[in-house]
Amino acid sequence: MSFIIWLIIGGIIGWIASLIMKTDAQQGVFLNVIVGIVGALLGGWLAGMLGIGGGSINDGISFVSILVSLIGAIVLLAIVNLFRRGRVR
Repeated sequence: MSFIIWLIIGGIIGWIASLIMKTDAQQGVFLNVIVGIVGALLGGWLAGMLGIGGGSINDGISFVSILVSLIGAIVLLAIVNLFRRGRVR
């Protein structure tokens, strides 16, 4: 059950990040889910390195974990855009 919740939350976070980075027209639902999940992992890792609590996957779903996941997904899309277009956008 938690895997399905990860997919749903990951899809929503990936979609919001793609709207913020203006890449929504290029991505489908599947890529939004992938960006959301990988962005959450990236954000959780970065939060752990910076000593920010509540960014871990084991902490459950909270406002801080959703915010960290969203920031991670935005950073991931910025990196992808940098390599794809040569600019962050």
